[in-house]
Amino acid sequence: MVNFQLSSLLNKGKTINKNYTINERIKSPELRVIGPTGENFGVISKIEALKKAEEYELDLVLLVETATPPVAKIIDFNKFLYEERKKESAAKARSKKSEVKQLNLSIGIGEGDIQQRIVRAKEFLADNNKVKFVLKLRGRQLSNPDLGFAKINRVIKDLEEVGKPESEAKIINNLLTVTIIKK
Repeated sequence: MVNFQLSSLLNKGKTINKNYTINERIKSPELRVIGPTGENFGVISKIEALKKAEEYELDLVLLVETATPPVAKIIDFNKFLYEERKKESAAKARSKKSEVKQLNLSIGIGEGDIQQRIVRAKEFLADNNKVKFVLKLRGRQLSNPDLGFAKINRVIKDLEEVGKPESEAKIINNLLTVTIIKK
């Protein structure tokens, strides 16, 4: 058979960057062979290992090429590839990436609404997410952004026990923004 590049067999952006050498493509004359049920056949010649794989109607797959002698296993290669993809997707599902959650404020926001946003921000920070507060300045508010900075600083102060600002609050166009990260 051939040398399989696992990433070429997988579609939809799922890639495993491992090369597996199978059957006749294995170059080593001697191999440590493991059977399909886990039994150890010991160190045998490549030809003998291929005959054993043929008896089981399975493939001989080189798993550890750098070992002395190299380790090969008699397995169903397609099933092996399927299980590798399954393991990779399970690992990907477990590793949650940090997201940036956005909460909007305004200069005229009420006390209850600020408290609600602070509670929500604490929940997001507890889940290891970043929280971006955005305060939109309109009309005359742009000429006097101090009121906006006061609101943002109030939120930062209320969140200081669980988070800290990633950088200073800044105005970009007409948006006053600050990103809070977990301490």
